[in-house]
Amino acid sequence: MKFSVANLLEQLQGESAVSVQELEKKLALKTVKEKHYLELALQALERVGLLSQAEQGVSRINNETLIEARLRCSSKGFCFALRDDGADDIYIRDHQLNHAWNGDRVLVKVTREGGRRRSPEGGVQCILERANTTVLAQVERLDAQLLAVALDDRLNAAIQLDEVDAEHIERAAEALVEVELDRFPVGQFPAQGHVRRSLSIMGGGSADLELLLARHRLNPAGFSGRINLKTPTAAGREDLTELPTILLQGWAAENSPASVAVSIETSSTGTRLWLHGPDVAERLSLDGPMERWLRQQGEAICIGNDWLALLPAPLQEAAALVVGKENSALSVALDLSPEGDLLHYHFCRSSVRIDAALDSKSMEAFINRKPKARTTPVALKALKEYLPLLETLQTLVLVLRQQRVAAGASLDLDLPLPPLESLKEQAQGLPDQRRSGWFASGAANSPITWLRELVRPAEQALGRHFAALELPGLFLNQAAPDPADLNDLLKLAVGLDVPLELGADGNAPAAAALAEAFLGTERARVLQQQLREAIKPVQLSAVPQENALAAEPLAYAPWCFASLHYSAIWNQLLLVSLLTEAKDRPSVRHKTRIDLSSDSCHGQIEWALLTASQLAPFQEAMANGLPNRLNGRSRFADEVEADALALARARQAQTLVGQTLAGVISGIQSYGFFVELPPTQVEGLVHVSSLKDDWYEYRSRQHRLVGRKNRRTYKLGDPVEVEVLKVDVLRHQIDLAVIQPEIDHSSQPLEDEGEDEES
Repeated sequence: MKFSVANLLEQLQGESAVSVQELEKKLALKTVKEKHYLELALQALERVGLLSQAEQGVSRINNETLIEARLRCSSKGFCFALRDDGADDIYIRDHQLNHAWNGDRVLVKVTREGGRRRSPEGGVQCILERANTTVLAQVERLDAQLLAVALDDRLNAAIQLDEVDAEHIERAAEALVEVELDRFPVGQFPAQGHVRRSLSIMGGGSADLELLLARHRLNPAGFSGRINLKTPTAAGREDLTELPTILLQGWAAENSPASVAVSIETSSTGTRLWLHGPDVAERLSLDGPMERWLRQQGEAICIGNDWLALLPAPLQEAAALVVGKENSALSVALDLSPEGDLLHYHFCRSSVRIDAALDSKSMEAFINRKPKARTTPVALKALKEYLPLLETLQTLVLVLRQQRVAAGASLDLDLPLPPLESLKEQAQGLPDQRRSGWFASGAANSPITWLRELVRPAEQALGRHFAALELPGLFLNQAAPDPADLNDLLKLAVGLDVPLELGADGNAPAAAALAEAFLGTERARVLQQQLREAIKPVQLSAVPQENALAAEPLAYAPWCFASLHYSAIWNQLLLVSLLTEAKDRPSVRHKTRIDLSSDSCHGQIEWALLTASQLAPFQEAMANGLPNRLNGRSRFADEVEADALALARARQAQTLVGQTLAGVISGIQSYGFFVELPPTQVEGLVHVSSLKDDWYEYRSRQHRLVGRKNRRTYKLGDPVEVEVLKVDVLRHQIDLAVIQPEIDHSSQPLEDEGEDEES
């Protein structure tokens, strides 16, 4: 079917009815078959209670009993509907799935309310959008049927194939197939599909990239429509070309996202930081074909040393800030206190000239230079004139970081990616926020480390500005961790002999203080991993709220990295509308104009800044669930990058089969424990069934397994020796066997028999 239910419902926002002919036009349906599918879909959705049909046309019914969510299933058959509104996940029993698969967007009806320790239960009423239009699989023959068995064991439905695809059975040991679904299961009829192509599993490198792209249904070709870029208007643009300006280049790949530039002005009253972002918005048409495509993509994704760019190449090339050239930019002047607090700001459309670029090599040379040396390192030759500016920036970065960390909820964790050549670009990380809610401690020689601190006040400024002017921006929100979760983590740490205590109020210290306390212990890494799980995710919202990671209590709006996130493009589009189209006085009879570009206008405006027609495209997209959809794309980007990391680690682990290695227990479950092996930090499983010396009980509150007879204990952070038995690269599964030392029974303390136990 050419359209999904989600596509159809997006055309039916508001109370007004839409004719069937208009729906056909909006969905670009031309053939008789396509129009017939629309007729069937309308009838089915009317039965479900999602819309009504009358002479005036089709209109949507606001059915509050149906909850929009995305399915997350496990290989064991457990399925939960993850709600877009962030409320409790809904447990879906197998017979209530109604042929929905893992990853599908669905509408769920709650059939049983949740309790204190029980999730609500429900059933899938409608599948809004299928996630698995293609799957990676192996071709097998079962009895007389030719089937594609999905590599993803969360998809437990086999797909029927035609006999023409039987040739792929012979290559099952060296290749997977990409299967396109011709029909999803419906009623008593199974899924049907056909093989699109065969993909090697032995190649590594480019072959692994192809596997990742196919697994996540990613198209590296990008936007296929016609590209007509607008030219940024010269009128009203501030000339900042005389301001010494440095471009901070965080990545090395040719197709990496465009970065931002910075300038500094100092005075007796404090520091003025200028931040200049690539001007993407002025080259786009809001609600045009390319802008709508960007809205669907959501994020740029880094896979190892390659980028799946968000912006089409012509747009990125036009918007990128180039050294030695006059560039159109969106800039903000930030007046900061000596302590790094944001005092005042002023936005503008600008012209800037980039004097030099600071990349990893030149930054390393700058950090390691000898101030009194007579010679300048080769890597700093182009920056020699701007060394005082870099020194000022270096000091400012330190002040901003101290100000952020002092708030207590912003978190830096010493959990870098492993030093693998195939992950060098991905290991640089992001210079701003996406979803994780914490920053990995950056390398001292990486411009990304500076960008994280310098971008923050710029995006604080826009968030506060949009919130004060009540404009429909996209805000990044993050709540502080739940004190109960931090208390549980503190108790775990105490049980692992980490000397910590509850505060005077009976609660654990702030997350940043806990992270700092963990650093000096032998179990620092595993405890920081546990702390990571307690952190709330960063989420986009139409409503401004606290952002703990940015130490921002009011509002935070991304805009600097428009080549990384669509949310930044959205906010740039809104900012440009404010700067070029908004009314700066109630009427032409008033001579006094208000400066809408700065915080000086707050509290002075009592009229509509933008007309109803100017606001309509922004408000309509928000009403159609834009923040939730972009949060989904952010989650998807994280999953793809995590998959790339897991595949790279598993490839490295293949060479370790048969070896005995020293590792650290990184997780405990009732079915065994996970061991992390340096230097790649790959995780493998020691299954409880392989522990032949005793019957082991799982003590979940203590994160440990305890032998009933010999009292041997395996707990979080313990060093162990393991043998690598088997590596399944495609499923990222590594089987380990523990090398058990002899037990000194005389030194074994008795365990508390009162703890909760699972065998």
